Amino acid sequence: MTTAHERYRAARDYLLERREEYDEALAGFRWPDITGPFNWAVDWFDAIARDNDRRALWLVEEDGSESTYTFDEMATRSDKLAAWLVERGVGKGDPVLLMLGNQVELWDSMLALMKIGAVIAPTTVALGASDIKERIERANATGIIANAADAGKLYWAGSDVQLFSVGEAGEGWMDITRAQDRDSAPAWTTQTDAGDPLLLYFTSGTTMKPKLVLHTQVSYPVGHFSTYYWLGIKPGDVHLAIAGPGWAKHAWSCFFSPWIGEATIFAYNYSKFDAAALLGQIRRCEVATFCAPPTVWRMLIQADLSEGPGCLREVLSAGEPLNPEVIDQVRKGFGLTIRDAFGQTETTCQVGNTPGQEVLPGSMGRPLPGVPVVLVDPLTGQEQSDEGELCLDLSGRPVNLMAGYQDDPERADESMAGGYYHTGDIATRDERGYITFVGRTDDVFKASDYKVSPFELESVLIEHPAVAEAAVVPAPDPVRLAVPKAYIMLADGWADDEKTAFSILKHAREGLAPFQRVRRIEFGELPKTISGKIRRVELRELEATRAAAGQKITTEWRDDMFPELKG
Repeated sequence: MTTAHERYRAARDYLLERREEYDEALAGFRWPDITGPFNWAVDWFDAIARDNDRRALWLVEEDGSESTYTFDEMATRSDKLAAWLVERGVGKGDPVLLMLGNQVELWDSMLALMKIGAVIAPTTVALGASDIKERIERANATGIIANAADAGKLYWAGSDVQLFSVGEAGEGWMDITRAQDRDSAPAWTTQTDAGDPLLLYFTSGTTMKPKLVLHTQVSYPVGHFSTYYWLGIKPGDVHLAIAGPGWAKHAWSCFFSPWIGEATIFAYNYSKFDAAALLGQIRRCEVATFCAPPTVWRMLIQADLSEGPGCLREVLSAGEPLNPEVIDQVRKGFGLTIRDAFGQTETTCQVGNTPGQEVLPGSMGRPLPGVPVVLVDPLTGQEQSDEGELCLDLSGRPVNLMAGYQDDPERADESMAGGYYHTGDIATRDERGYITFVGRTDDVFKASDYKVSPFELESVLIEHPAVAEAAVVPAPDPVRLAVPKAYIMLADGWADDEKTAFSILKHAREGLAPFQRVRRIEFGELPKTISGKIRRVELRELEATRAAAGQKITTEWRDDMFPELKG
């Protein structure tokens, strides 16, 4: 009988051997049959890490200092921390909030808590005291691991919450770095079953209060085979992903996928984004695979790309749809094509442009191996071939899908109604199977009885050099019911004046169909979630509130203000 590790490796190797053979990988891949006892940190990571002196983690700081850790060192460090935490009362099933930056203790803690069988609730260090309190309460967390500098945010914590710090933090706090003072710690054996809880992730909350997503010992650790395949990682690669700790994308690309691929996780820590500095580190450290959100790519194309991509082989983007203009600029500068993808906190990667395959600008790619993607008519609930809500067919219960929403069975049932997991995103599919994002079901709107996708309009808007970011929402209109309005954050060097407004409106008029025409624009900062995603819902609410109050918007530019644009 094969072990869980052997089944896991066989599935991984199947995808690795077919990394550029999409059709074969799609047709032949099967999720490994992993049931019963399973723990990724023990059955996969430790198995590949023991006596392995290859670099597992490489951390570079803004001041030039850096540190590296081998696979064997990470296995040993997490053994020690796991033993230390157990001695202080952390046990199987205990939810623990993890609030650290890109530092070795973050990876130590992820592995250690996993080995114990604790439930990990990652969260961003950017949270304030009230948000942390809410998350601890919602996750029923019995402990928190944080930096000493953030200890003050836990002033309210009572004896029910164990306080673990990195560094001395004062009375009531226990410093986890002391765990490494041990001479040794026994290697761990598997403490968990495949269906046991592993991760609690808060969603970014772009349209509503953040949901609390529950993942099991397999839904992310095994489910991220799809993400691994999309990334195109090879053993020995240096992999960099720009993703903030505390968000699911960090687990995607800075934890599971690179170590599934036996690659080096690389992180560059900086206080303020500097495109030239980041590119310099990518070249110096011979990064082979690089994933960044569209916001970062939009800033990178403003920099000088003439020195080339260094050792980059794969360039990728996820988090939000990537505009074709960005893909074109990177292709011109680097000679490489950014491969886009789609997924959610509730799942791993679902759709992606995979290595060696044609990339259609604007498309998210095709369904990834093992992921049963279908398009469903939101009104009839019937599967469609060309357009509908992007869903996962639950008839085979996809491995890479969450167990549900913590303490919210009603919302979980709603997300899985009718035999499908509903992503809430509308997409189209062409005859070759390429899927293109249209918009969130909440974001798509009608103008003059035509359906309008904000993403399509925003993709045209950011082609204008004055536009750094844009968000399109419906603005109430007495004639057309609603018209497309763009909220725009200007690029450096552009003034929020009549000349700029006219230029952008004219550009949009020339690049869009008449029914899509952006008829109003307003300049300013865009409301975002703490993870950096644009909250169009706030802008829609602002427009509705202004209209209900009959408010005249003096900061708005309309196409009918310009005789050349009337009609």
